[in-house]
Amino acid sequence: MGKTRVLIIGAGITGLSIARVLSMYENLDVVVVEKEPDVGWGATKANTAIIHPCHEEDPDKHPLRAKLCLEGHDLWYKWTKELDIPVKWPGELIVATNDEEASALKHYLSLGMRNGVAGVRIVDKEELAALEPNVNPNAIAGLWAPTAGQMSPWEAAVALAENSVSNGARILFETEVKRVVVREKKVVGVETNNGFIEADMVINAAGIHADEISRSAGIDEFTIFPRRGEYVIYDEDVDIKVKRIVHTAPTPKTKGVYVTTTLEGNLLIGPTAEDLPIDAKEEKSTTRNGIKYILEAAKKILKTIPPRTKIIRMFAGLRPEPSTGSFIIKFYEEPWGFINVAGIRSPGLTAAPAIAYYVRDMIAERTSLVEKRKWNPIRRGIKRISRMNQDEKARIVKENPRYGRIICLCKEVSEAEIIEAIKRMKAIGVKTITLDGIKFRTHAMFGRCQGSFCRLRIALLISREQDIPLWKVSFKGSGSEYGVGEVKEVFKEV
Repeated sequence: MGKTRVLIIGAGITGLSIARVLSMYENLDVVVVEKEPDVGWGATKANTAIIHPCHEEDPDKHPLRAKLCLEGHDLWYKWTKELDIPVKWPGELIVATNDEEASALKHYLSLGMRNGVAGVRIVDKEELAALEPNVNPNAIAGLWAPTAGQMSPWEAAVALAENSVSNGARILFETEVKRVVVREKKVVGVETNNGFIEADMVINAAGIHADEISRSAGIDEFTIFPRRGEYVIYDEDVDIKVKRIVHTAPTPKTKGVYVTTTLEGNLLIGPTAEDLPIDAKEEKSTTRNGIKYILEAAKKILKTIPPRTKIIRMFAGLRPEPSTGSFIIKFYEEPWGFINVAGIRSPGLTAAPAIAYYVRDMIAERTSLVEKRKWNPIRRGIKRISRMNQDEKARIVKENPRYGRIICLCKEVSEAEIIEAIKRMKAIGVKTITLDGIKFRTHAMFGRCQGSFCRLRIALLISREQDIPLWKVSFKGSGSEYGVGEVKEVFKEV
């Protein structure tokens, strides 16, 4: 029996989760195409990084979203272990500061109980303060959901990519899909900037651009609007570090403004939820008003917030907000073989593993799937010297002296980790080794100086390992190179 060629558009958390699940089957040939130079560079890399407990999902309004959120939440317990993705489960508090918000907590408690969220309950002022000592003393109650978790979505994307590729999937980077090609009411492939790619099934997980891909296949059922979320990150040394995930009361548009302590130990506040024009799908700038809004919201639920001088980075991400309000996950009989996985807005990160199995089941209804006998669920992350004790450090430096050469002082990242990151990027098919690719894999350039000290040293390592001039090393791919040419090049012609 020949293999069914499955092409997934988009190497974000959704597309890569689907790739991982489909890589379990012998008779599927799985290819992911990604327009960016690396994985997880769309909505995946700029969000709040929460594994939601799903007590804010209304099963009447959005039954599929609620179901996949709950299933995805539980799957991440297993997937983070199998894939060695750093994770913590601090629990989450919705903080009410007035009677109206306190009343709203009952609504979310009701949703949580209907969804079967374990341990969700309303806590009074005293218990709220005990659970989160940094909460504003003016807060009057909270909704406690102990099963909420946090992870780095970009690390999850990298882990999914590595595991999928090790199990036979392929990723084609810097390959932009121009249109889905349909003949005789069946998809036959996609036209890309690198030519035509044949496929028997095409899965549209293109995030913010999923509506455009869908229309190219003849399906014009929805529009994806860009919804901008702005964030600030503080230096690690600030006094305020929340123990829990805390946030303001949700609104019809957003789950609220969150305050978290990231896995790397930084205080993060955000996001806004600003609907942008349909043609603003690349607008990722931060704004004065946006930053002011999230800081004011944080002041409302915290005792105090650190001074702005402690902010080390501001950033914005775009969420794909569907015109339907719901996840759009559908296998089309005409054109046969086309599958939309679109409108994956929050809680998309949480739901991603369950979405993958949902897509698998739709395919299984139409094609017999044969499980691989040697499919390997395990992937191990890069060894981090910053997470080792002194004995472990001494041992690994003795084995590999490059672990003793610290390149990023802020985050204690060694040369060995950067070399390993480059090696792994090549292994999944990355063509352009970028500074951002190194950053998301090692945390170098994530610290207080944001790369002021180590960026050049990392660029020199990339230059050496890739045998390219230093000026050709890029931040984010083509057009973002370190320089424009060799110094004094002009004099060579004299």
